[in-house]
Amino acid sequence: MKTVLLGVSGSISAYKSADITNQLMKLGYQVEVIMTESSTHFITPLTLQSLAKRPIHTDVMQEANPKVINHIELAKQADLFLVAPATANIIGKLANGIADDLLSTVALALPEKTPKLIAPAMNTNMYTNPINQRNLSTLKSVGYQEIEPRESLLACGDFGKGALADVQIIIDQVLFHLNQRTT
Repeated sequence: MKTVLLGVSGSISAYKSADITNQLMKLGYQVEVIMTESSTHFITPLTLQSLAKRPIHTDVMQEANPKVINHIELAKQADLFLVAPATANIIGKLANGIADDLLSTVALALPEKTPKLIAPAMNTNMYTNPINQRNLSTLKSVGYQEIEPRESLLACGDFGKGALADVQIIIDQVLFHLNQRTT
């Protein structure tokens, strides 16, 4: 069984991680979920645990099994790494090698061959900000694939590009990259 490592960061779109988890589980994948602290304010770990049928990972210092280092083990087990939703904050951390929470620490520990997908979700001005675009370019230069946000009415009331891609598009990209890896 292939393992999808799903990173959830603190966006209003975090609730869509439940649908992503549910759909991947129905397709026969194991889903290991890593939540940033801010994401837990938008959706509870219990919701995702109920869908993934696995403990949810939230704390880099929590080592449930003393025989393994959790962030290293999670990285080794991943057949694919997906951050959905990805805030400007986590994009900046990943692009600059900042490892100050479990999600960013696991990302740095991923083997180079692991497919890495990132699905931004944020305000239009944040998404188009040259700093965020530079961070996305940096991630792409080291192997990340962006699942571009869609144009929509955003939670803040603005209209523009920044809404999380449709869940089906995210699932399709996951399947595409997993199938590429096996051929």
